[in-house]
Amino acid sequence: SIDAQLLSEYGERMTPRLWTPPSSVQLELRALGRHINRLVGHRTRAKNELHALQATATTVSMLIEDQEEAIATLDNRIERFRKAGRELIAQCPTLNRQYKQLLAGPGMGEVSALAALAELTTLPQMLKSSQVARHAGLDVRQTQSGTSIDKPGRLGKSGNAYLRAAMYMPALTAVRCDPYAKAFYESLVSRGKKKMQAIAAVMRKYLTGIWACMRGDEPFDTAKLFSSEHLRKA
Repeated sequence: SIDAQLLSEYGERMTPRLWTPPSSVQLELRALGRHINRLVGHRTRAKNELHALQATATTVSMLIEDQEEAIATLDNRIERFRKAGRELIAQCPTLNRQYKQLLAGPGMGEVSALAALAELTTLPQMLKSSQVARHAGLDVRQTQSGTSIDKPGRLGKSGNAYLRAAMYMPALTAVRCDPYAKAFYESLVSRGKKKMQAIAAVMRKYLTGIWACMRGDEPFDTAKLFSSEHLRKA
């Protein structure tokens, strides 16, 4: 039939790249990264509980000491797993090269680079930057109906929360320390974007830039990433 012939011709012309499953090293790094993320969450809650105990005049000192010990234990556990992650990266030339590429980004420290690489390394290489951004759920939900109209924008809860969390601190640091990211952020705010929307846009730009570097083995360049052309399109 004509349909079968068209499909046959399409199959001959289009040669899709075969998907390669993540290696055991990549999967191990992702598992370490996610475990670290959970431990950091436990530590944050423990610190909040400590502050609550310290704010109460009647709190028994033993409870405060016990909470401080729990936080110290979590600190040690987090560092132990981060060290294991760094050692795993050092053993793989590709991961080590990508890790260094991530560290070249202004605002991207070792902690965030490890967390981001742990998630990105297992993604199919044929994904486009826009697809990776959607995978991370880097979209701001804006309420525009009923009594909730014009509430501040907030990051959506869909997508890869681990990857989204890894992009947050680098974006905050970049808008303070990197002139190109700062100009991009301030331009969005001046045009009426909510601050969280602008931060999400920086996170999204950072993520797409990182992915392009990892795919093309190119250096991270915020001057190109946050160019005047990107400012006009944002």
